[in-house]
Amino acid sequence: MRIAHKAYRRPSGERLDVLFDIRFALRRGEVGGFIGPSGCGKTTMLRIVAGLDKDYSGEVIGDVRRPLGMVFQEPRLLPWRTVEENVRLVAPHASKPMLSALFETLELAAHRSHYPGELSLGLARRAALARAFATEPNLLILDEPFVSLDDALAARLRGELATLVDRNPVTTLLVTHDIEEAARLADRLFLLSPRPARILAELAIPEPRGDRTAAVIASIKAEVARRIAAAGLGATVPR
Repeated sequence: MRIAHKAYRRPSGERLDVLFDIRFALRRGEVGGFIGPSGCGKTTMLRIVAGLDKDYSGEVIGDVRRPLGMVFQEPRLLPWRTVEENVRLVAPHASKPMLSALFETLELAAHRSHYPGELSLGLARRAALARAFATEPNLLILDEPFVSLDDALAARLRGELATLVDRNPVTTLLVTHDIEEAARLADRLFLLSPRPARILAELAIPEPRGDRTAAVIASIKAEVARRIAAAGLGATVPR
C-alpha cells in the first residue's frame, strides 16, 4: 500500500491533511496492527484499502478483491434481521457446518435466532465478527472492533478473534489506539503519527499469538512505549 497524500476540503474551504507517505506491505495471512492517536486518520486509511475512498494520491496493490470482511467500531447489524440472517445476508452460500462451527467459536450458538435488540454489546460484537468471517475473506479489516468494552470482555473477544485468525489465516489490518490489543493480536506493529498520519516505526513480533505470555506482552508494550517516547508522542497515544 502506498498513500502519498490524502486530504479533505472543509466546508470553509480549508484543506485538512489526513495521511502522508503511508507505505507498507503485508504477507498473505499476516496481521498488521496500526497504533495511533484518535483522529490521526486510521479509519480513513482503512476506507482507502477497502476501496470505499478513491480520492487520494497513491495505490493499493495485491489481492484486495472480494470477499472482504470488515468489522467497524459499531456492530452495524440490521435490527429487523436475526443474528443468522445478518450473517447470511453477506454469506448466502455459507454451509451449515461452517456457520455452526463459527457460531460455536464465538459463543453465538444459542443466539442465532435472536434479534440485535435482544443482544448485549458483547454478543453484538461477536455477531459482527461472525458476519466478517462467514464470507471467508481474502482481506479482513478491523476498525477498533472492541472499543467501549470492559477489559474482561475485550480480552475474551480478542482470544476468540485470535482463534479464528489462526484457524483460517487471512491477511488482516487492525487499527487501534489500544497497545495491549495490538500486542496480543498483531504479527507486526506500525506506529502512526498524529494527523497527517505517517508511519513512524515498525516492530515485528516473532512469538506466535498463542505463546505470548504476560512477560512477552509486557516487553512488547515497553518497546512500543520506548518508540513512542523517542518520537515525542508520549501524550498522544494511550498505553
